[in-house]
Amino acid sequence: MKTSDFDYYLPPELIAQTPIEPRDQSRLMVLNRSDKSITHHRFDELVNFLQAGDVIVFNNSRVIPARLSGKKADSGGVLEILLLRRVSPNVWETLVRPGKLVKIGGKFELSNNFNHASEPNPSVLAEVVDEKDSGIKVIRFSDESSLPDIGRIALPPYIHTPLTVPERYQTVYASASGSVAAPTAGLHFSPEVLQKIKAKGVHCLFVTLHIGLDTFLPVRKENPLEHPIHSEYGILSPEVANQLAQARADGRRIICVGTTTVRLVEAVAQASHPSQIKPLEGWVNLFILPGHCFQMVDAMLTNFHLPKSTLLMLVSAFAGKDLIDKAYREAIDQKYRFYSFGDCVLIL
Repeated sequence: MKTSDFDYYLPPELIAQTPIEPRDQSRLMVLNRSDKSITHHRFDELVNFLQAGDVIVFNNSRVIPARLSGKKADSGGVLEILLLRRVSPNVWETLVRPGKLVKIGGKFELSNNFNHASEPNPSVLAEVVDEKDSGIKVIRFSDESSLPDIGRIALPPYIHTPLTVPERYQTVYASASGSVAAPTAGLHFSPEVLQKIKAKGVHCLFVTLHIGLDTFLPVRKENPLEHPIHSEYGILSPEVANQLAQARADGRRIICVGTTTVRLVEAVAQASHPSQIKPLEGWVNLFILPGHCFQMVDAMLTNFHLPKSTLLMLVSAFAGKDLIDKAYREAIDQKYRFYSFGDCVLIL
């Protein structure tokens, strides 16, 4: 298995630059692992593929305004800071651009005034206290509680069209702030679709996995096993653990919305006894590659992923690489919209 095995060419015009309106009108490709069939639908038809008693698991993480603007204290040079992960009170792992100009001990001021904000907020002072691999800078802020007021939502680098309504980069059920990027498979759900699902007797469960650095890092090693996976903070409550264990005992399907939910649920399964699912609150660094034995997930909903990404490797592990390759070729032929604001796939 090589990273280049997960490469493919995508015409640039198929990278979705804006979200579909309304959000539940995106296209839905359905892959059936048992007969290798591929069918085409609209997302608001999702309920037709669900059964009473199914359990569907959502990631309720909410995207924080993680992109900040700053000025160096000594020279006044402008910097851009991307929050990645909270280490401790007022201390965060970040990416800084231009990073080469910022060393340990470097100080700067953050404010939305640099962006000509209509309602300027007080500035926040920051200092680089450590450096890590992959260009990560550890920064201590004078007051992290003010960061949401001066930050902006950080869209993925392949999206070049400004987002006029920031809430469209949030799921309708987002409640636990902490992600740098959205759990995008959930962006398709509208309140109406959720209501139809519940009315059919499907149980909706919510977990949290705050999405961090790996969303922005491609796999650069030709051997994917050499790719360093960074930890993301997850929460799966005792109540959800009990309901998952009961669903498994009853033989009812567990359907995960998004690769982040899959990673959390599978990490919990690995740490649990087969007959009992343990709750979890802590760091998750499970890297799912082809050959992984899925213990909990019976179906998943996911978007179309970037070439050579850990996410494409995960869905290939679940559906089989041949079927995923076939599905991606057909999606390109049928001009599906790709990536964060694109269309989605239900893998049964």
